[in-house]
Amino acid sequence: MPEHAMALPDRLTLEEAVLTLQRLDDQLAQQPDSTVVLDAASLREFDSSALAVLLELSRRLQARGKSLRVEGWPRRLQDLAGLYGVRELLTSA
Repeated sequence: MPEHAMALPDRLTLEEAVLTLQRLDDQLAQQPDSTVVLDAASLREFDSSALAVLLELSRRLQARGKSLRVEGWPRRLQDLAGLYGVRELLTSA
């Protein structure tokens, strides 16, 4: 994981979405780099809410002049992002 990378929790479902979004938004806003890296490798239990959180984090970072790059995609999350057509929105460097 890069020096300033943050990690997603191991569980991110609708139940955890709001708190996870708040926690990550606060932490990512403090990152000094123009591209913020978020590691998804630890994500084990998730639903489409995980994508909603990632997309909202990306939108908030763009509003601050930054971009989000998600690394360590679990295979099932890749498939879900492809199904919804949003993978390209979350892999920008």
